Amino acid sequence: MAQNEYGKQSDEKLVELSRSGDKQATEELLLRHAGLVRGIARGFFLMGGETEDLLQEGMIGLYHAIGDYKSGAESSSFKNFAYLCVSRRIMDAVKTAARKKNVPLNYGLTLYGLQAGTAVSPEDEMILRDEQREFRQMMSKTLSDFEFKVTTMYMDGMSCAEICESTGKSAKSIDNAIQRSKRKLQSVLKK
Repeated sequence: MAQNEYGKQSDEKLVELSRSGDKQATEELLLRHAGLVRGIARGFFLMGGETEDLLQEGMIGLYHAIGDYKSGAESSSFKNFAYLCVSRRIMDAVKTAARKKNVPLNYGLTLYGLQAGTAVSPEDEMILRDEQREFRQMMSKTLSDFEFKVTTMYMDGMSCAEICESTGKSAKSIDNAIQRSKRKLQSVLKK
């Protein structure tokens, strides 16, 4: 099929061609709906990322829509289905970025100034130890005993499963303690 003929085909026909291995049909669908992806991505902000990251996530959602679309009398149009897939993919990316699972660990590293491969002088090492001690003291004053214990284990690199085993608490209990600790430490560190 000639390139200009793809532009005349319906989305549903292009999906059908794409599934049969026609790469030009896939390309036409991706190009045709790139504006849709840009429009959806403009409405979101990705913490720690750029608009290009959201566009990429949206295009992945569009690509999956091509593979997952089921045409038929009861199904919606491909454009509506693509809109839903792209929106969900972008929202998932935004939610994932907003979770900040390693906030206590990240704050610990940035407070201490550690970076992979950084050589530390004896003086800097002494200052680093003092800062770590002060940070842990601040944590012990801010957090409950359980939160402090769990957060310390988490910052020391233990997995949630290891913390569960060590404390005898459920994964939900550990996750809740870490989330509470994150909120408390963020509010103290922002002051």
